[in-house]
Amino acid sequence: MSSISDWELWACAQHYVAEHGEDAGVMAAFRCDELLDAGDHEGARTYQAIIERITELLYVRSGSIH
Repeated sequence: MSSISDWELWACAQHYVAEHGEDAGVMAAFRCDELLDAGDHEGARTYQAIIERITELLYVRSGSIH
């Protein structure tokens, strides 16, 4: 994976959620696909890590954790 820290991945995920709400994962997936199409596999892996964190944030935000 890239040299982006875990903190930075969480910050990126939070930014996507703040900007796009429930569509954050979809928007990040579009960017991931763009990176894959451009041959940037490291960037795509970074976005996959961001998408995982977006999913967790949205899960917590929905009140699904008791």
